[in-house]
Amino acid sequence: MKLVIGLGNPGSQYEHTRHNVGFRVIDTLATKLGWRWERRSRAMLASGTIGVEKVVLVKPLTYMNNSGEAVGELVRWYKAQPQDVLVVCDDLDLPVGKVRLRSGGSAAGQHGMESIIQHLHTNQFPRLRVGIGRPASKRMETIGYVLGNPAGDERILLETGESRAVEAIPLLLEKGLEATMNIVNTDPEAQRRAEEKRRLQQERREQERLRKAAEATQAEEVDQHFLKAANDE
Repeated sequence: MKLVIGLGNPGSQYEHTRHNVGFRVIDTLATKLGWRWERRSRAMLASGTIGVEKVVLVKPLTYMNNSGEAVGELVRWYKAQPQDVLVVCDDLDLPVGKVRLRSGGSAAGQHGMESIIQHLHTNQFPRLRVGIGRPASKRMETIGYVLGNPAGDERILLETGESRAVEAIPLLLEKGLEATMNIVNTDPEAQRRAEEKRRLQQERREQERLRKAAEATQAEEVDQHFLKAANDE
């Protein structure tokens, strides 16, 4: 049994805010899987099977800062272990759209995460973070920023990050935490540059091989020419 917890605030006024990344990620996943939501106590649940794993998607209805209250109840109900819980949330310290998967650690100032750590009495559970960046203006309060709606290029970057997070969840269930971290935490642009560098190196090695082969052939032809000339004499 795996519990995938998406963090956010209930209500249509929060639906498109930066802080509701977690809700949007698991909403998208539930739609892709054809799972239906139902309310149980203080959370919305959608459940089914991914591969051979029984999975419950969770949207706490206790509002972000009290997310741990609903999560703690569900972990006890399902008798889940901390390593069977995956929390999906926004991260101010990551650039917009960047995705990071970690096996545990501090809340890094994310209040929903702080609440879950408090109620589970441990910070050793996986978390999938999607970057929302920080406000461009230092005068803007954090609460106003996270509860604001991104627009334009920022919205596109965030949607791209959310899509990567949606793809990472089944991957995690199939390949395990370590293998998925190696995939998810790799910067796509850095990976593209590394692949381009490898391609150029291979091309240079092939050109060098062909050059040496051509020189060897030419040297052999010269040797044969002089040998023939010597025999003719």
